[in-house]
Amino acid sequence: MTSLLLAALLGAANAHAFGLDNVSEKARGMASQPFRDPRGEVPGWLLEIGYDQWRDIRFRTDRALWRDLKLPFEAQFFHPGLYYDRVVRVHEIDGKNVKEVPFSPDLFDYGRNEFASRVPQGLGFAGFRLHYPLKRGDYKDELIVFLGASYFRALGREHVYGLSARGLGLDTALPTGEEFPFFREFWLERPRYGARELVLYALLDSPSVTGAYRFAVRPGVQTVMDVDARVFFRRAVAKVGLGPLTSMFFFGEGDAHGADYRPEVHDSDGLLIADRSGEWIWRPLQNPRRLRISSFHSPSPVGFGLLQRDRSFDHFQDLETRQEQRPSAWVAPKGEWGPGHVELVEIPTDSERHDNIVAYWVPKRAEGSVEPASFGYELRFYSDDSTLPPGGRAMATRRDRGTHEDAWRYVVDFEGSGLSAISEEIVLQGVVSARSSDGDAEILEQQVQKNPVTGGWRLVFQVRPRGGAPVDLRAFLRRGEQTLTETWVDALEP
Repeated sequence: MTSLLLAALLGAANAHAFGLDNVSEKARGMASQPFRDPRGEVPGWLLEIGYDQWRDIRFRTDRALWRDLKLPFEAQFFHPGLYYDRVVRVHEIDGKNVKEVPFSPDLFDYGRNEFASRVPQGLGFAGFRLHYPLKRGDYKDELIVFLGASYFRALGREHVYGLSARGLGLDTALPTGEEFPFFREFWLERPRYGARELVLYALLDSPSVTGAYRFAVRPGVQTVMDVDARVFFRRAVAKVGLGPLTSMFFFGEGDAHGADYRPEVHDSDGLLIADRSGEWIWRPLQNPRRLRISSFHSPSPVGFGLLQRDRSFDHFQDLETRQEQRPSAWVAPKGEWGPGHVELVEIPTDSERHDNIVAYWVPKRAEGSVEPASFGYELRFYSDDSTLPPGGRAMATRRDRGTHEDAWRYVVDFEGSGLSAISEEIVLQGVVSARSSDGDAEILEQQVQKNPVTGGWRLVFQVRPRGGAPVDLRAFLRRGEQTLTETWVDALEP
């Protein structure tokens, strides 16, 4: 009787499909072992090839995973080499069966390269991308890419690639240097016929942490990902960043850049934060003169994201990069993340080739803690959403030296959510504050006026710093006691 019961229990356990618990057990076990660096698995000569040589290695699309089954999703793979010095193992989950997707040079067209015969059989992939019919039913568009460290990028229906997300941030912007975890292994769940969602799992690794991730990807006008993660620590980490986003801001409408014909160059133009108090905060991005780190504290976040609000081609004039079509990304925690802060890192750059903007949530943790952590969030890639925020929003920020000695003049244009319906005969109030560690800065003048071109309202104010410390600026519009807009914030560095 006992043996029959044990056999039944074992049979039930084996019948369960592969899931996050399986990856978690593997991550937990790895965390109790020394870190094994996978670098060295890619032959050195492959890392010395040029960019054009690597680009000339193309996956054979007729060999895509699930192509022969005519499923709505397909997976294609990237070849290691050049910058990609680690390989990842990829598995397919088909019900309760799990099997590895084998690497072979036969899966790739090496173009003009003559080294195909030197590539080891079973080497491993650098990463993969998923395809889905985003725009029309008879063609599978590129949807999401996992390539390099723990980076991934996704697209909505009308997007071109822009900002990236990451699995985890470790010690970002600390003097000791940042640690970059990487995805070591993936499991792709075979979708059903007509499926509109694809589930995949990933195993994270680094000298300090391991992690198990589940991604549920739902493509569409907005592509939405449900992310669930469990992280295990090999050793204490000074700073953990949840839901990290990485983007590029070279210059915008508030910057003079006569060396470039384009009026603006950026993948994102601002950081948006939603607080449980009901306040929405907008912080326009900058390419600073020196490294700048800004913190926005909260007892528990509602959401944050890096947005590309500017959608006018005239403001970019770039036919190749089409930066007005870059997606925004919004991180919305599932459940309570507890106290902490959103951290924004802006890094000086002299080129649009470098991602210089990072934003993430830093939870308040006990110093030296190595307790496992679990968290989940919804990650949305989108162009516009009237609920983010539900009120008026700052669409443009400009500044100059103004008309007063030692002062700066700010011009902030607000649009949206009923602002256009307010008659110019109505008096709106601009609520502006300026503070610094040297004492409150001086607000010299301010005015609010209807913008007949956009239908929104323009806030203009001038501020004079009283010392050499940065000045924290905050402003919003209200009518009587009714707040009409999000809170615009900035840091003026004299």
